[in-house]
Amino acid sequence: MKEIASSVAILGGGNIGLAIANGLYNSNIFSASKITITRRHVDQLAEYEKKGFNITADNKLAVKKSEVIILAVQPRQLNDVLVEIKPELKPEKHLLVSVVSGASIKAIKEQVGANVKVIRAMPNTAIAIQESMTCLASDSKTDKALNIVEKIFSSVGKTIIIDEELMIPATALGACGIAFFMRAIRAASQGGIEIGFHSEEALFIAAQTAKGAATLLLDKNNHPEIEVDKVTTPRGCTISGLNQMEHNGFSSALIKGIVTSAEKAAVLYKID
Repeated sequence: MKEIASSVAILGGGNIGLAIANGLYNSNIFSASKITITRRHVDQLAEYEKKGFNITADNKLAVKKSEVIILAVQPRQLNDVLVEIKPELKPEKHLLVSVVSGASIKAIKEQVGANVKVIRAMPNTAIAIQESMTCLASDSKTDKALNIVEKIFSSVGKTIIIDEELMIPATALGACGIAFFMRAIRAASQGGIEIGFHSEEALFIAAQTAKGAATLLLDKNNHPEIEVDKVTTPRGCTISGLNQMEHNGFSSALIKGIVTSAEKAAVLYKID
């Protein structure tokens, strides 16, 4: 296999599968003609076909045409898909990348063969705009396949290599986390409306403020409380607002939400 594979198949053209397709295409790491997307109802992928993506309902055909195979189906669909594509998988050619919540590398290899390269990845939907946080795991930290997958996903955001046992927590914090922060931004914008802004202005201010907060942490590598201290003054309006949020369980609710999502992610996939 070359340093970066020449073609990729995304098995499962749902929300995350299409976000991955958009990210790979927009990052120019793969042209549309080198990306195959599968979905049972291919008519729902008409706009992607117009852009030049290969569209098919045939998973086996997609595997034949590609080197990197991204499994982006629902956990309940995974076993059937693995059985379907197993005859077409060639260990010397193919690399499986699973973004399926809860499915371990061991469980996948038990179904497709121990010699097939399997890497787990957990991106989020910001991959569509090259801003994903993608967690990666392998059964070998020196795996050449892991290096290939890291290069692919680094082109569409940030990556971190973690122990496989942390992939379910990564699902809750990184993948589900997009929705949690979206809800926080929505709540902030609703507060903005109540204090006088029009809805479009409130959302713009809230979203850009959230982007600025995240960028401060990433660029300065500071703890959040260091930045909080810079805007909280004695008897000030910021500390008054923060304390009111904490009195109503803001931090506790977010923590409990992440823990609950991790618990749910742990039971999504079952081996038949």
